Amino acid sequence: MAVDTKPPALRRSRKKAGARSGDLLRAVTSSTVMWVLVVIYALPTLWFVVSSFKSAGELFTYPLTFWPKHFTIDGYVKAWTQFDFAQYFINTLIVAVSATVLTVVASAMAGYALAKYQSWWLKIFAVCILATTMLPGETILAPLFLVVRNLGLYNSLSGVVVPAVITATGTFMFRQFFLTAPNDLLEAARIDGSGEFSTFLRIMLPLARPIILTLAIFSFQWRWNDYLWPLIILNDPNQFTLQIGVASIIGANNVNWSVLLGASVLSMVPLVAIYLVFQKYVMSADMNAGLKD
Repeated sequence: MAVDTKPPALRRSRKKAGARSGDLLRAVTSSTVMWVLVVIYALPTLWFVVSSFKSAGELFTYPLTFWPKHFTIDGYVKAWTQFDFAQYFINTLIVAVSATVLTVVASAMAGYALAKYQSWWLKIFAVCILATTMLPGETILAPLFLVVRNLGLYNSLSGVVVPAVITATGTFMFRQFFLTAPNDLLEAARIDGSGEFSTFLRIMLPLARPIILTLAIFSFQWRWNDYLWPLIILNDPNQFTLQIGVASIIGANNVNWSVLLGASVLSMVPLVAIYLVFQKYVMSADMNAGLKD
């Protein structure tokens, strides 16, 4: 049997060198894969944005060119002026902001109750909420329309907002987060005489800031891009949301592609801005804040 006569220090140095080379290989491989995915996803989006600065005739010239020969913002100007884009934008902003605020409040309160209160009927209620995620949204459109109509909310922005407030996804996001929150915080607050609502508002909600921002971003995106439900519930052009307004640019016989691309890019701006501003807060929490060892 061969005996390794090399000094221990040399063996350790070679093991460390092998470990470093393995880590470097994994880092290079993962970085290469990520950059390939970035190119795959970013190239069509970049082409889409750059094409919005082309004229309608240049969009279909052959051979196709990536970079515009003559930059123009004519599509943006026509989208904003000829199709009442400003009104659609304001309507969508009202729907998205109000629905997002109400969704976060309702989801946080429901998730806190499901996580921190022990009762058999709350467990059954949690299962019922989870079961709603197994149904396609289209299956409840008819009964939801009847309820909204009977409440007198048809053809109004309130009819778009109210059904969007309660979401099973948001409720369970907060429930899972509050389940991991230390109960010592609640016990300490109760000993100090803090009420349930005050404890929730002053202690639990600040801890849940990453979940609040995450759900707010998702909810704003859902409501901003929602097309089917506003199309069903709204009949007045003055109440149309942005997605319906962008769809109205597509005519029966022809499509002004430069205007359509300009309107589509404008509709993306708020979502991109919100994500860039709040992305550093998403899913970053200090669960042990306020506790002593």
